[in-house]
Amino acid sequence: MDRIVFIGRTFDEYMRMFDLKVKDIAGQSILDCPGGACSFTSAANQLGCEAVAADIAYYHDQEKLYEKGLMDIVHAMDHVDTEKERYIWSEFQSIEDLRTERNKALEACSIDMRLHPDRYVPVTLPSLPFEHGRFDMTLSAHFLFTYADRLDAQFHIQTLRELLRVTRVELRIFPLVDQSGNIPGLVEELVEYARGDGWEAEIREVPYHFQKNADHMLIFRNKQ
Repeated sequence: MDRIVFIGRTFDEYMRMFDLKVKDIAGQSILDCPGGACSFTSAANQLGCEAVAADIAYYHDQEKLYEKGLMDIVHAMDHVDTEKERYIWSEFQSIEDLRTERNKALEACSIDMRLHPDRYVPVTLPSLPFEHGRFDMTLSAHFLFTYADRLDAQFHIQTLRELLRVTRVELRIFPLVDQSGNIPGLVEELVEYARGDGWEAEIREVPYHFQKNADHMLIFRNKQ
């Protein structure tokens, strides 16, 4: 558990990160992978979606995850405070604003995990336990490209292949930069791979910008 950082974003952040409106997700089956402590699954199900979150963190006890989440937020806020120049302070006016949103996401996620544990599926990427085309849409935030310095090209391609396998219509990935704010060459590699597998690719600017240079997402649409 020590190797896992259990922090999440709110539903409102997700909607801006992935440039989505409620009408875009209404009635859809959606996978959030990795879901972490995000509140998207909870809120999306309340809106009538069939949303599922998948993450390696979900192998662990829910109460222990919640306690870890609280500690991780404290550590993350300390880190952000020392690296303020890496961020655009328009989404959040202060560290305390950011802390409030992170706690809000954790609370909503933890409550939903207790009420609906079946929505939170433990996985170890690059393998997913879902059937082919299980979800209309898959959202993947702050994983691929974010850890380009630790997860190699083979892992990125294997994970992308699996995310595409379980997605029927559209996969969205955000952001397209690593933790230093640089765009890794892996972005183009994954675009080329997906196009060769019958998917259209689009890079789109989004109405969310917190980490510097992190204001674009990658969309893959199934042409088949």
